[in-house]
Amino acid sequence: MQLDNLVSSDSLEKEGWTALERSILYYKGRPVGTVAAYDATVEALNYDQCFIRDFVSSALIFLIKGRADIVRNFLEETLRLQPKERQLNAYKPGRGLIPASFKVVCEADEEYLEADFGEHAIARVTPVDSCLWWVILLRAYVVATKDFSLAYKPEFQHGLRLIMELCLATRFDMYPTLLVPDGACMIDRRMGIYGHPLEIQALFFTALRAARELLVCQGNEDIVTAIDNRLPLLQAHIRQHYWMDLHRLNKIYRFKSEEYGKAAANPFNIYADSLPYYELDRWLPRKGGYLVGNVGPSQLDTRFFCLANMMAIISDLASEEQSQAIMNLIEERWEDLVGDMPMKICFPALEDEEYKIVTGCDPKNIPWSYHNGGSWPVLLWFLSAAAVKTNRVELAHKAVEIAQARLHLDEWPEYYDGKKGRLIGKQARKYQTWTITGFLLAKELLRNPTFLPLVTFASFSVEPASRACEFELVEANTLYFG
Repeated sequence: MQLDNLVSSDSLEKEGWTALERSILYYKGRPVGTVAAYDATVEALNYDQCFIRDFVSSALIFLIKGRADIVRNFLEETLRLQPKERQLNAYKPGRGLIPASFKVVCEADEEYLEADFGEHAIARVTPVDSCLWWVILLRAYVVATKDFSLAYKPEFQHGLRLIMELCLATRFDMYPTLLVPDGACMIDRRMGIYGHPLEIQALFFTALRAARELLVCQGNEDIVTAIDNRLPLLQAHIRQHYWMDLHRLNKIYRFKSEEYGKAAANPFNIYADSLPYYELDRWLPRKGGYLVGNVGPSQLDTRFFCLANMMAIISDLASEEQSQAIMNLIEERWEDLVGDMPMKICFPALEDEEYKIVTGCDPKNIPWSYHNGGSWPVLLWFLSAAAVKTNRVELAHKAVEIAQARLHLDEWPEYYDGKKGRLIGKQARKYQTWTITGFLLAKELLRNPTFLPLVTFASFSVEPASRACEFELVEANTLYFG
């Protein structure tokens, strides 16, 4: 199917921008976000709300186009929704949380924002990723606008501190990773990612790096020290224990179980029979590899999760060598991971009895649909950012060409079904905002790679906290933002 028989690339971008403008959400006359989807053919449900994670791609494209006002308004309004007081009530959101979404409510002459911390979500799971995305977006805003004053406002410093306290708190855990339930991220339904899923760890690492640049040291010395201590431990943990290639597979294949002590080669007590060794042996390219989906007690989830691996590349959670290997894997297994619509949220899908047990027979997450091996166009921008970072832009260009040949005809759906992504998702909304912005953002990153620092960082090097806190505010601006 040739694009010139359908719609030109320029026309498609104009169509996307028209749809994006229509999705903007206003509060008291000010733009404060974008609705999840603007599909007038079906009941809105919660798609008329602004989701924090969904808005990130919208915000980045607005920043690129000089529309920083909507991003600033979003950051200010969502910060106001953050609970600031300690709660001992199990049914109240914890201090520091950023909501999953919000909507504008108009009653009589009153207009206000109503936050959803998971009370109305599937299974009532509170999102962990909203806090992390909020910090990442605040840093992107500062990088784009050089508006340091916003991040250094007392209320923003307090909000950042509360999020970091939430993430770095004492807990029933002794890993540098975050322990979370199913449904705590983009995969917001039961999909067997409880524990220490890679997506949360990649966002956690990115948010820690962003907070490290944004926090004023005076008064936050303990948080800065905790971040400096956590970053290298988290990075080393993920690079060592989550990495999978043929060399690593051979080591795991020969693991002994029931080992004890610090010298154990199999510290997570992974049982050999629980892993799909022979499938992995066939699927892994000789020069390819990836970060697995989850590691924990007797748990090694070998599924490939796209957003998590791309964010690991973008944030330097993965090493340069690992990043190139991940891109090699995508190139070598193109038909599995990209197919006819970029890109698989995870691979492979859970099928048969495993699908029934793990998802609870979720009718939306049937094999090769939605979160269970579905294809999501929003992931185009993550792939493009990772491709620019690793100098593998030809892969992103190829993926964008595949997407733009279909998005106009299919009316910008939320996701696609099937092993190759040929079917519009059975319950997918049309004119899904982050499908639109994922495409627009991918095009902008490929057209002008100088925008990549909105989501990437300088070489990873943590200053000792005692030294870092000696810097004055002006010096900190120069150190972190140039």
